[in-house]
Amino acid sequence: MSKKKTKLDNMMQTHGKIEDIQYKTLDQIWGDNVNSKYQTSNEKEYVNFLNDMNKTDLQSHANKIGLVPIDNRETLTKRLVAEFKKHVSLFNIPKSKDNTVNLSKKAKDTLSEGK
Repeated sequence: MSKKKTKLDNMMQTHGKIEDIQYKTLDQIWGDNVNSKYQTSNEKEYVNFLNDMNKTDLQSHANKIGLVPIDNRETLTKRLVAEFKKHVSLFNIPKSKDNTVNLSKKAKDTLSEGK
């Protein structure tokens, strides 16, 4: 029996480049973005969207988001806005800063004494 040769069309090549993308949720890995769940990433637009809804639509929206719809409109709106802020914060990852500290020779000598 001879070995099967793989065609070049079926092979994949990686670039070996380190990517700077940091994901925090599985939804981000699968390609979900902020706009897919809430149709906006702007808090003011979302609050206006909620204010334009009647009570039934607001409760239906809360159910779709995953919150238990309650009868008090004001409390439900606050909960929806808080949930929106949590969702948006998952997509806003702060960039890591360079945490190097410049120490004087005396400070380095003092710290090296503990070795």
